[in-house]
Amino acid sequence: MNGKAVNSCLVLAAELDGSEIITIEGLSQDSGSLHPLQEAFIEKGAVQCGFCTPGVIMTAKAFLDVNPEPTEAQVRDAISGNLCRCTGYRKIVEAILTASKRVKH
Repeated sequence: MNGKAVNSCLVLAAELDGSEIITIEGLSQDSGSLHPLQEAFIEKGAVQCGFCTPGVIMTAKAFLDVNPEPTEAQVRDAISGNLCRCTGYRKIVEAILTASKRVKH
């Protein structure tokens, strides 16, 4: 919401009036290609059941927008509010670090 990651379950619809909203579906490029984060998640096998993936990717995008060259510790801290039951986070962190090298800011 307006470039910041928010929990959709905690934001009232009335609060969205006039706001820019980007969802996981809106990350793809105008050409139809995937966003570098989406590509990196596929490449690194960071997607398992898929339940947490949209939230993790949107959190990672907002984080990379303000910190384009993060350390592993910074990535782990940034996604700490997103729970994943499948991957143990290693592949997720690898994907975000990979994408950070590809995202043009």
